[in-house]
Amino acid sequence: MIVELGHFALILALAVAVIQSVVPLIGAERRNAAWMAVADPAAVVQFLLVAFSFAALTYAFVVSDFSLSLVVSNSHTLKPMLYKISGVWGNHEGSLLLWVLILSLFGACAVWFGGNLPPQLKARVLAVQGMIGVAFMLFMLLTSNPFWRLEVPPLDGQDLNPLLQDPGLAFHPPFLYLGYVGLSMSFSFAVAALIEGRVDAAWGRWVRPWTLVSWVFLTIGIALGSWWAYYELGWGGFWFWDPVENASFMPWLIAAALLHSAIVVEKRESLKAWTILLAILAFGFSLIGTFIVRSGVITSVHAFANDPERGVFILLILGVFMGGALTLFAARAGAMEAKGVFGMVSRESALVANNILLAVSAFVVFFGTIWPLVAELVFDRKLSVGEPFFNAAFSPFVVALAAILPIGAMMPWKRGDAGRAMRPLWPVLVLSLAVGALVWAMQTGRSALGPVGVILGLWVGFGALADFWARTGRGGALAGRVARLGRLPRADWGKMVAHGGLGVTIFAVSAMLAWKTEDIRVVQVGGSYPLGPYEVTLVDVREEAGPNYTTTMAEMRVTRGGADVAVLFPEKRVYPVAGMPTTEAAIDYGFLRDIYLVIGDPQDNGGWAVRSYIEPFANWLWGGCILMALGGLLSLTDRRYRVAAGARRAPAGVPAE
Repeated sequence: MIVELGHFALILALAVAVIQSVVPLIGAERRNAAWMAVADPAAVVQFLLVAFSFAALTYAFVVSDFSLSLVVSNSHTLKPMLYKISGVWGNHEGSLLLWVLILSLFGACAVWFGGNLPPQLKARVLAVQGMIGVAFMLFMLLTSNPFWRLEVPPLDGQDLNPLLQDPGLAFHPPFLYLGYVGLSMSFSFAVAALIEGRVDAAWGRWVRPWTLVSWVFLTIGIALGSWWAYYELGWGGFWFWDPVENASFMPWLIAAALLHSAIVVEKRESLKAWTILLAILAFGFSLIGTFIVRSGVITSVHAFANDPERGVFILLILGVFMGGALTLFAARAGAMEAKGVFGMVSRESALVANNILLAVSAFVVFFGTIWPLVAELVFDRKLSVGEPFFNAAFSPFVVALAAILPIGAMMPWKRGDAGRAMRPLWPVLVLSLAVGALVWAMQTGRSALGPVGVILGLWVGFGALADFWARTGRGGALAGRVARLGRLPRADWGKMVAHGGLGVTIFAVSAMLAWKTEDIRVVQVGGSYPLGPYEVTLVDVREEAGPNYTTTMAEMRVTRGGADVAVLFPEKRVYPVAGMPTTEAAIDYGFLRDIYLVIGDPQDNGGWAVRSYIEPFANWLWGGCILMALGGLLSLTDRRYRVAAGARRAPAGVPAE
């Protein structure tokens, strides 16, 4: 009964979304307050109905209701409760329902936190959100119904994909979807502004919190996915330029560009057309990611579906929304005339350069991701675009972005002096180059990637600190400047932390690529082998049973100079129900390095295949991502960047300072 009610609630939500899409839009055009007011209750009711539907599906997974086809395909009675719940979104249909739930949640949040938005703009924003909801609920109900019943239920299920039975993957999709789907709000604000024919400083301030929320969740989701790939797949890496990884990375890059572009709209009323275009493209790349994951056009360890018919439906959604938005953008280009002028040397110019680098790097990733598909369709050739291409094509943009970031942050608005902006940064530059030279002198027989990463990481990180310190004023007593730090806006704190996190991430990526130690060999039980400064011994290999799997577990002892460092237990699991093996790497986490061990298959001579790595500064990578997300959260707590505060403090046409 609960399942039927969940299905019925989803159908009702579709009907409410249709009303939300039509009535407020007509009301805004006619300036009819009563019709515009329909948007608020419709958005909240739509969210409540979808939430009930999602809760009903979750209940079916928790109680193992095998009359539902989706539960049979993605659950099992022996599965731990965490993975029964995560099984709700560990598949195409359930994850699509999560997609719609988050979409309706953002619409409801616009009602709850957007009370001071202009009524016409708010009505149009919620109407566009309703249209997106209609499209995806139709897609779900017509092609991907999660409530499909079986006439004869089996006694047990087929289990969830073993690769997804992991805490990191349990939380990775919800965070990623909060970022993906959250960009729909930026899109809705852009389309609403185009319909209204007005983009001003107040609009720039209103759109920023929604973009920032999405960017923060995308950062957390990507970091969780990267961490999962690092420890779960057993490949000894943190990023593999997999198409599904790229599908989340592209909107992250565009969202970062949108965040910085919206600053220029807010402060200087410039880059209006470009900012609107970025808002459209950010959500467009989210839809492209949805297509990549669900259409079956690519093969990935974490693609959700392989049904081309569903892919055609998603392409139709992409064409309607992107085509419609871009057509409206072209028609309204004259209404987005820039008011603020600025010189070549100014903060505006630095932000333009930032935007160009981020946007072009996103299109480089898009080209590398989609080119194998194009080559197969057009030229009938199977091509593989892998890590060497992405590293070579993407890295120059990161280097350029890191080089200009601290200088651009120190520049004044409108016009500036590069020499004056560099004064607080000279000590940072000298320190960065000195440490980079020291690292170059200490390393032998290695590439320049490590020292370059050190220089760029220090330049960006300490540059952010120098910019933050400069905001306390020049000169004056040290105690007074320290006291002023506490009075700086939280947005300044957030900017410093986020940029510092980027510096840490750049350094960690360079260090892991440049100084990694790798060893692959066959080892007999009781045998030892060197791994950098360590000695690794394969003590034992034994068979054990888990709750819903069997495992081949190795005991491996790591020593240094005769002293014990760690005892690690890498595993090779087999899930009998799914009939699928997985690799569970064993990692000794450290502040400066990780020791990473993987047990492979038994060999004919009685030994075991073993892969071993020393991953330098691996935890600094996750720490850098955490800092970037924390910086975004700090900025969100600044009352100037809340929607309501923005509406009060930044009336239309008045740039906020």
